[in-house]
Amino acid sequence: MKNIALVLKYEGSAYHGWQVQKTDVSVGQTLEQAAAMVVGHKVHMTGCGRTDAGVHAKRYVANFRTESRIPVDRLPYALNTHLPNDIVVTDAFEVHEDFNAIGSCVKKEYTYIIYNSRIRDPFYVNRAWFYPVRLDETVMQRAADCFVGTHDFAAVRSVGTDVKSTVRTVYHFNIERDGDLIYCRICANGFLYNMCRAMVGTVVYAAEGKFPPEAVADILEGKNRTAAGPTAPAGGLYMTQLWYDDGKAVFHVG
Repeated sequence: MKNIALVLKYEGSAYHGWQVQKTDVSVGQTLEQAAAMVVGHKVHMTGCGRTDAGVHAKRYVANFRTESRIPVDRLPYALNTHLPNDIVVTDAFEVHEDFNAIGSCVKKEYTYIIYNSRIRDPFYVNRAWFYPVRLDETVMQRAADCFVGTHDFAAVRSVGTDVKSTVRTVYHFNIERDGDLIYCRICANGFLYNMCRAMVGTVVYAAEGKFPPEAVADILEGKNRTAAGPTAPAGGLYMTQLWYDDGKAVFHVG
């Protein structure tokens, strides 16, 4: 039995996130169905994270097990013939038995895109947060800096999946402007439900003057979700990089 890791990307507007759902179409379900047609048996895909409905991925990793003799380097081509145009497998690897797409992942980066202009752009609908009020990216960066480090992130977590701890380590939270686009890049060892989107909403509120950017440190300390900013819309969020190092296999997907 081979353990296969897939690298893929997807535009998530049509899907109810990664996780297989009973009634809604998900990315994981769609990929499982395509893989079953290729390898000739039922497949269970383990994904690297439970992305929300409408969230996208420029890099995503999933793994599954199979006894199929199809060469691993041919799997992307075979899978893509059975996948819709908004999901594409870009690479495949045979990995060791203990590899797990989520359990072996040591850190992840999400990028949130804000379209900051007075006039909306139809090409960014469901792909960026249209925000017509001019935002000062330098103020956003000062607020973002408060998130970096090991903290309790309960203040930027929505009620959802139960977790043992709300403590996480954020390695970077970088704000970059390119014309009307603002890119918010967040890298951490793990993310709570809606954590990225709430962090973005919080730095946007700081830029709007709702509270000083340095107040974000106190908001985190207070652990009160209502004190932070809103949860930004799902369509602006992209999984962009993943790092794996479990002692047996090391590879960087980015």
